[in-house]
Amino acid sequence: MDAHVSPDPHHGLDPHIGSDAVLSLDGVGVNRGEAEIVHEVSLEVGPGTVTVVLGSNGAGKTTLMDGIAGVAQVSSGAIRLSGRPIEKLPTYRRARAGLGYVEQSRTVFRTLTVEQNLLVSRSGQGELDRVFTLFPELERRRNLQAGHLSGGEQQMLVLGRALVADPRVMLIDEMSMGLAPVVVRRLMGAVGDLVGLGISVLLIEQFAALALEIGTRAYVLRKGRVVYDGSCAELRRDPELLHESYFGAAPV
Repeated sequence: MDAHVSPDPHHGLDPHIGSDAVLSLDGVGVNRGEAEIVHEVSLEVGPGTVTVVLGSNGAGKTTLMDGIAGVAQVSSGAIRLSGRPIEKLPTYRRARAGLGYVEQSRTVFRTLTVEQNLLVSRSGQGELDRVFTLFPELERRRNLQAGHLSGGEQQMLVLGRALVADPRVMLIDEMSMGLAPVVVRRLMGAVGDLVGLGISVLLIEQFAALALEIGTRAYVLRKGRVVYDGSCAELRRDPELLHESYFGAAPV
């Protein structure tokens, strides 16, 4: 699919969107209270890929994620996970169907140890082992209370807790918030490693350059609508296109 920048969210989209996707959205609107914040968004996450959603503050990125996860109300459109409609399912059933969600709040059970935090969501010993393979930092601190971890380690723990639930698709919202760039790069590497574990990722990230390095496909939201749908490589190569996608074309 060719990259495009357009105010029309359906411009250039495959009319059979979602046919081969692990996660697909077709014309999805999402409300906050009575107001619709996200409008007619169509996107897809292919198997074994990292798909990136970018946009300025207030563009509707977190509201979109909350709608997919079932935290916010989907007002229109369809959401499919492995071809199965999930937009009417409660949050816990979406999770059981294979949808993981890492919110930007970075919430851990501070008085529980690292291992106890992971055991809360564990579906099997194998899942716990692969968390420690992905994050050896957590294995070394498995008996430490989570409240004593650094911010980066807490984010690793949040990612690990989502991983032990054995998701097919993981939604990750602004995991880098408040962290040093060197820590962010470590976490981005781990997100890329999730693909090797058979997990597809939909990623919202403020460090656009790093996200575009590990992503395959990118969408840019502006005022709750998709204004760019194309390859991450295209945006990496063209800073002017990225700027236009965020803010619109400069006045002539």
